[in-house]
Amino acid sequence: MMDKPLLNRVAVVTGASRGIGRAAALALAEAGAHVIALARTQGALESLDDEIRAKGSSATLVPVNLKDLDAIDRLGAAIYERWGKLDILLGNAGQLGELAPITHIDQPVWDEVMAVNVTANYRLIRSLDPLLRASDAGRAIFITSGAAHRHKAYWGVYSVSKAALEALVRTYAAETVTTPVKAMLLNPGPLRTAMRRAAMPGEDPLTLKTPDDLAPHIVKLALPSWDQTGKIYDFTQDGKVIEPQMPA
Repeated sequence: MMDKPLLNRVAVVTGASRGIGRAAALALAEAGAHVIALARTQGALESLDDEIRAKGSSATLVPVNLKDLDAIDRLGAAIYERWGKLDILLGNAGQLGELAPITHIDQPVWDEVMAVNVTANYRLIRSLDPLLRASDAGRAIFITSGAAHRHKAYWGVYSVSKAALEALVRTYAAETVTTPVKAMLLNPGPLRTAMRRAAMPGEDPLTLKTPDDLAPHIVKLALPSWDQTGKIYDFTQDGKVIEPQMPA
C-alpha cells in the first residue's frame, strides 16, 4: 500500500523514548513497520506504545540500558525466534558527555560516551547483522553529527565518539556491499532536543527544526528502494548525500 510503504517490515529503534528516536519510531510505525523500541525508561516507552497503537500500528517495548551488551545479544536471538529477520535498524541513542577540555574529561565520562555512542552500536551490528542480511532489503541507519568533522574545542569526547561511529558504519557498509544491506549515516544537524539544550543552553529552541521534521527522512532511508550505502545523509543540506572524502 502506498500509504504504508513499510508494511510487514520490522524495525529496531534505540533511544526511542524521546527526541529523534521517539519521532522516528512514530513515523516508522505510521509507515507500517512493527517497531521494536529500545530505551531505558519503561514509562516513556509505554507512552510511545500508546501513540503507536493510536496510529493502528504495533510495537514491542524493550526497556534496556545499551551498556548491557549481553542484553543486545539476547535481543538478536529474540528477534530471530519471532521474526527470523530484521528490516530496519536505527542506531539513535547517544550521549553528549561533558563539554570541557580533553584534559579535564574524567575517565567515567569518557567511558560512558564511548560505551553508548560506539561500543553499543558495534554490538548492535554484530548481533543484528545476520537478521539484516536475512531481509530482502536490510537498512541500517546511524545518527552522526557534524562534530565528527569539525573538531571544535571542548567537544572532544563527543567528536571522537562520532568519528569512531562513522568509521564503524562505513566499514560495515563496505563489508555488506554485495548483500541486500545498506548502511547509512544521518547527520540531523541542530534540532530541538534535550541534548541540544544541554549543549547550547542559551539558544532559542524555537529557531531550530524538530525531530518531527527529520522523521520522514528516516523513513526514506529505511525504504527498500533506498539504494546507497556507506555515505552521510545530511539533513542540514536538505537531504544531500555526502561521499566521505580522504583528507587532501
